[in-house]
Amino acid sequence: MAIEIKAPTFPESVADGTVATWHKKPGDAVKRDELIVDIETDKVVLEVLATADGVLGAIVKNEGDTVLSDELLGSIEAGSAAAAPAAAAPAAAAQAAAPAAEGEDDPVAAPAARKLAEENGINIASVAGTGKGGRVTKEDVVAAVAAKKAAPTAAPAKAAAPAAAAPVFAAGDRVEKRVPMTRLRAKVAERLVEAQSNMAMLTTFNEVDMTEVMALRSKYKDLFEKSHNGVRLGFMSFFVKAATEALKRFPAVNASIDGADIVYHGYADVGVAVSSDRGLVVPVLRNAELMSLAEIEGGIATFGKKARDGKLSMEDMTGGTFTITNGGTFGSMMSTPIVNPPQAAILGMHNILQRPMAINGQVVIRPMMYLALSYDHRLIDGKEAVTFLVTIKNLLEDPARLLLDI
Repeated sequence: MAIEIKAPTFPESVADGTVATWHKKPGDAVKRDELIVDIETDKVVLEVLATADGVLGAIVKNEGDTVLSDELLGSIEAGSAAAAPAAAAPAAAAQAAAPAAEGEDDPVAAPAARKLAEENGINIASVAGTGKGGRVTKEDVVAAVAAKKAAPTAAPAKAAAPAAAAPVFAAGDRVEKRVPMTRLRAKVAERLVEAQSNMAMLTTFNEVDMTEVMALRSKYKDLFEKSHNGVRLGFMSFFVKAATEALKRFPAVNASIDGADIVYHGYADVGVAVSSDRGLVVPVLRNAELMSLAEIEGGIATFGKKARDGKLSMEDMTGGTFTITNGGTFGSMMSTPIVNPPQAAILGMHNILQRPMAINGQVVIRPMMYLALSYDHRLIDGKEAVTFLVTIKNLLEDPARLLLDI
């Protein structure tokens, strides 16, 4: 009986997807809930699992093909067809072992060697035999086990390399390599051009003295981590907390334009830009205005791990009323971030540098960070944008304001 393999049901914000990787070939045995194919969308990679035990049949959509929601990808042959490969495996194993049992004219491995190999997960066929006629001895297997233990991390290290790494050329080479954009990169490019074309986008700058935040973090980071089950206290939670407080005071910064209407949001869903092997992704902290510092840091840590593992879901990436991006992680001193439509603004954090500052008539060295707020001037006036950024600056330079709501 043939069981259809279909693409997932995409949300309204996703028009289609691309077949990224088939993990099985036609004729391969599959088990229920086993990953068989990845579908890459504009936001995330969706995993399609087998719905039954069987054998992968015909593939309708090959790698690189565009697929629509619920479109047919291939099929699984269930029932008696599934039993054939399983039944063939013991028969093949018996056939392979037969020469060893027939006599000493064509030996393969000594019984003790075979048993030791099985106990240590060694494929006996991969062991070079040094005995008579190429027979694998117990000593040969002992050497293979030692070699396996000496280099246990070689395979994972290779697998960890980014799939879309840029090609490396030798010096002096005049060659070119054409690589198709991933759907994520193509969508980012499309949205950046859309933002530049359809918005009256401006950027305003300020700088914040990080002395108080750094002192607070240094004093309480160990106790914070101990009290919150290993959640580390970083700088991003302070910025998210300050931003949500400022968004309450300046609702236009948290709004969006829908045709001829302005949509004001009574909540702050803050997108936090996270770097991954596939590019920059922006998972969303829902109702960030209600979250504690620990909840914010825990949420960001979870998103970071899911991004590295390619496990971000569509729900993680959908929505958002305001975005924060931290170019300082990579050493950026100043930049002009681009607003992510339909949002109206984005806050850019940058590198913290020790700089001489004039404080009360004295020159002192302070840890300073430049802040940038890019905003849609159609919705947000210059005064409102500047005052919003100054509010964030004041809250961070005197963190007690966050507790006192002043």
